[in-house]
Amino acid sequence: PGNILRIFEKGGRKQLSLGLPTSEEPNGKPDRRLSERGLGTLNRTDPVFLGLQKTRLHDPLLGFFGSNDHPGDYRSSGCSACHVVYANDRSPTNSGWWSKFGHQGLSFTADESIPKTERGHPVMHQFTRSIPSSQCMNCHMHQGNLFVNPYLGYTWWDQETDGELMYPKEQHNPTDTELVRSTMENPEAAAARGLWGDKAFLDQVAELNPQLKHTQFADYHGHGWVFRAIFKHDRKGNLLDLDDNKIDNDDSKKFTKAVHLKDVHLAHGMQCGDCHFDVDVHGNGMLYGEPRNATAITCIDCHGTINQRPTLITSGNAGQIDLANTSNTPFGPRFVWEGSKLFQQSSMSPDMRWEIPQTIDTIDPLSPHYNPKSAYAKTLRRDGKTWGGIVPTTAKAPENKPDYSKERRVTLAHDNSAMDCQICHTSWATSCFGCHLPMKANQRVPQNKFEGVTDRNFTTYNPQVVRDDVFMLGIDGTVKKKRMAVIRSSSAVVVSSQNQNREWVYSQQQTFSAEGYSGQAFNPHFPHTTSSVGTTKNCTDCHLSASNDNNAWMTQLLGFGTGTVNFFGRYAYIGEGREGLHAVVWTEPDEPQAVIGSHLHSIAYPANYKKHLDGGSLLTEGYEHSGHDIQDIVLRGEYLYTANGPG
Repeated sequence: PGNILRIFEKGGRKQLSLGLPTSEEPNGKPDRRLSERGLGTLNRTDPVFLGLQKTRLHDPLLGFFGSNDHPGDYRSSGCSACHVVYANDRSPTNSGWWSKFGHQGLSFTADESIPKTERGHPVMHQFTRSIPSSQCMNCHMHQGNLFVNPYLGYTWWDQETDGELMYPKEQHNPTDTELVRSTMENPEAAAARGLWGDKAFLDQVAELNPQLKHTQFADYHGHGWVFRAIFKHDRKGNLLDLDDNKIDNDDSKKFTKAVHLKDVHLAHGMQCGDCHFDVDVHGNGMLYGEPRNATAITCIDCHGTINQRPTLITSGNAGQIDLANTSNTPFGPRFVWEGSKLFQQSSMSPDMRWEIPQTIDTIDPLSPHYNPKSAYAKTLRRDGKTWGGIVPTTAKAPENKPDYSKERRVTLAHDNSAMDCQICHTSWATSCFGCHLPMKANQRVPQNKFEGVTDRNFTTYNPQVVRDDVFMLGIDGTVKKKRMAVIRSSSAVVVSSQNQNREWVYSQQQTFSAEGYSGQAFNPHFPHTTSSVGTTKNCTDCHLSASNDNNAWMTQLLGFGTGTVNFFGRYAYIGEGREGLHAVVWTEPDEPQAVIGSHLHSIAYPANYKKHLDGGSLLTEGYEHSGHDIQDIVLRGEYLYTANGPG
């Protein structure tokens, strides 16, 4: 195929001549493509790239202005996208001292020509290097569960948790016009049905927090989305405090007592720009395949190793930078040694700085930073029993002296050359198991960011499954030296296609590349949820327990899955032997795609839910297909394979 991704429509035997049907075509159902396409050739085109132009997925590009229509969307373009700060988040943690300016993109400049009640203006028309994390969120809110979101301790809201306050009491069924108007501002189709599609309501979502029972909402809403907070909990979902004590679910102050799992760096006052600066944000003139490959900073550049303190020379893939002599803040040098202690100056305030804990001190019993758990994990030998003492160095051996680097790798259970720091120091990791892009070919809708272009095909962008309780490990790529790392499910787009007759050609199918690779991808990533005391991973998070009670957790850890996240889609397929098979409709066709009779169904579709209960809670729609003797079925793409017959 001419396209690197999925073939979207059936091809014809020869190129289509517009308006000239062929004798083999059914009346009103042309067998070929509907119109000329962009990316791709002739009949082969890609729903993802068509969706990009309709669902605001181009918003984060710096060549475009921010949409400036929600808190979390206010920004300019180019250099000013970062260096001119807009009011986007009222959280002092996420915005620092900029939080006092609110989250509505209002101007606080002395310039009298700028209306002070008109949204979409920067706080002040001047460049700054004191950039809060809330400014970074303007672009890095997408994907809804990556990078800055977890750093702040949030992920994409699942459209159900505490949804009683997010949907109207009476069911609202949006018209086609309402749906298009809503998705031009928020690509989630569910927003047109819920209350958060209204800007005035969305502005005040964080003010609902005192009423919420199960989560807390963020104060920023890039793309018009809602984000929920992640708290420390056990594997049964009970909230925990820092000392692992359970918090009563009926405790009115439970969210005050619970541990909000923001990154420990943020908790100490570090904004994104305190770690990522210079090459990490401006680039080095080279193109890279993923963001991690384009970063210069790594953990050991500031924290050192168990053998030595940091050299303050970056060790990341994007090049070596002398942090001690070439990196500074508006208030002086970024890093300063005071004896054996390393301090970092905040880029936000001249009065804020912090000591950077040194790994070598955490294993030294004579150091005030000594931590027995850290020493145990970092010095444990491969026999699983011996730990502590002097560890062979990885420093380059002098001439005619032995090099202990290889010895240390085979001696230590958790040597830094074999596994990334993040494995132990990740409090939680996000996993995305699918976003649904249903494309309708019978609607003409303007493209976003390409003014003046109106074409057919309309796509919404809908999260399917976003989890924060999945933790998996794998081997990293060559750029990261093939060390063990945290992996996540991502890029899992599922697509549906409706033709011009409003017939669904296929429903919620995963993508496949021309080479046959599935769009359901697993990839190593840096979770940006760095942990500290009370939130760091323990031994039985990655190893079989002595009581043998974490087998399912280990299965998940290795990426095999446990069946807790199984995606069915709109139909449940049932093999019935000689009776053939049935495809039973068990969800609503629209977003949010609630399972009929579920809790989400009761709050998003209260009228439909009542009708279902009044009908005896029976599923009434299904489709039959004959078969000789169907013993098993497997759904693969848009094809349902059957084990049809004996043996």
